[in-house]
Amino acid sequence: MRERDAYANLVLPSLLRERRLAARDAAFATELAYGACRSLGLLDAVIADCAGRAVADIDGPLLDVLRLGVYQLLRTRVGAHAAVDTSVDLVRAEFGSGKAGFVNAVLRRAGERTAGEWVDRLAPRDPVGHLAFEYAHPTWIAQAFADALGAHADELRALLAADDERPAVHLVARPGDITAEELALVTGGEEGRWSPYAVYLDGGDPGKLEPVREGMAAVQDEGSQLVALTLTRAPLLGPDAGRWLDLCAGPGGKAALLGALADIDGGRVDAVEPAEHRADLVRKATAGLPVSVYVTDGRDSGLAPGYDRILVDAPCTGLGALRRRPEARWRRTPADVRELTVLQRELLGAAWDLLRPGGVIVYATCSPHLPETVAVVGDLVRRTGAEQLDTRDLLPGVTALGDGPSAQLWPHRHGTDAMFMAALRKPE
Repeated sequence: MRERDAYANLVLPSLLRERRLAARDAAFATELAYGACRSLGLLDAVIADCAGRAVADIDGPLLDVLRLGVYQLLRTRVGAHAAVDTSVDLVRAEFGSGKAGFVNAVLRRAGERTAGEWVDRLAPRDPVGHLAFEYAHPTWIAQAFADALGAHADELRALLAADDERPAVHLVARPGDITAEELALVTGGEEGRWSPYAVYLDGGDPGKLEPVREGMAAVQDEGSQLVALTLTRAPLLGPDAGRWLDLCAGPGGKAALLGALADIDGGRVDAVEPAEHRADLVRKATAGLPVSVYVTDGRDSGLAPGYDRILVDAPCTGLGALRRRPEARWRRTPADVRELTVLQRELLGAAWDLLRPGGVIVYATCSPHLPETVAVVGDLVRRTGAEQLDTRDLLPGVTALGDGPSAQLWPHRHGTDAMFMAALRKPE
């Protein structure tokens, strides 16, 4: 992953298939890879302290081994002797005794303290910085979470702890094909708490499940399901002609759920995606549904105005889904935010121009970061006079969504990605 600058969830499955590992070995390899990626900041701080040099000065392959070794020592139940010996043996076989001695010395020093003792030794003294280090997050992201929590910033520890764990697999039952109850029975899963189409899985490869292979179900976080449902539930002024738009459709999960719901009532969904390879993913996800895919820039789509409902699931920093792409937290920087917020405002403005009077937009991001959420919505409201609906009313039964009128999901409260959503209606 380091050499290819790729995401673990995209690279690791193919590597495991190539190596043909047994299920138990594959699960262990997955835990080590995801865990080391997730804990990178803490691991590198410990390695630098033990090595007496910056991690940038350590050869890449040795650093990979050290990260995996320190992760085993501090964050798994693997015995210290086994973690050190397997790491040293690997380096000796690949690079010789000299470098094996260096790895041995670093890992033995790392194993002299517990994870908690390393946190006490190396973490910043300020409260947010300390929590960020303890739960393996950059400080700027932890501060962004604290700002979004607002008056509930005392939940930051619980949020970071939930964000530091591997998430459960969520399935979506395609409306009209299978119910969540039926899907849970077939898969051995559990019906979701919030979405009527969600099923939780304990583990395993969802791609091997018959309903998933046959297109009756798909992998989709329950929070993403709620975003699509919010769009369908928002009250319009005037009748719903069934003309819906997903303006940022790739890779197609929400478009598929919207298409299935539209199909039941005789509606249609247009889906916009500027990248051809992602547009192809949308086509595959929505096969057999009344969904038309347009490969174009949502800011200048060329589509005819007059849509009843528009979803703007805008490109964002993805800070709300760090559990699923654990290394993303170390790749994102505050500098990413400015460019993205410009894009988000442009997409939302373009959607407003395509919306009919009395129609509704749901603006959503997989990030709770305030510049990407309430600031973008507030800008549109000021410029257009958009009516903000109370989004919480569109999520019946879902608790602790914030102070409104927007809604914010959280991993520690809802078990979902940290999805933000705001419903906006165009005055007649």
